[in-house]
Amino acid sequence: MKLSYKARRRWSLVLLLIGLPLYIAAALFVISLFDRPPFWLELIVYVFLGFLWMLPFKFVFLGVGKADPDA
Repeated sequence: MKLSYKARRRWSLVLLLIGLPLYIAAALFVISLFDRPPFWLELIVYVFLGFLWMLPFKFVFLGVGKADPDA
């Protein structure tokens, strides 16, 4: 199912305003369950989790910053 340009813009906004803060809170909660790792390891974990969050929603964000192709 292909999303229209307007639908992709709306879903990208929902994901950024609601989904990303929830994902950040979940990542912080999981990291807090363990003892504080070294700074470099913690940074690597957060960068990895950031890329992991992005992958399933890649199709939603494609072309959203460009002009409407139907206009």
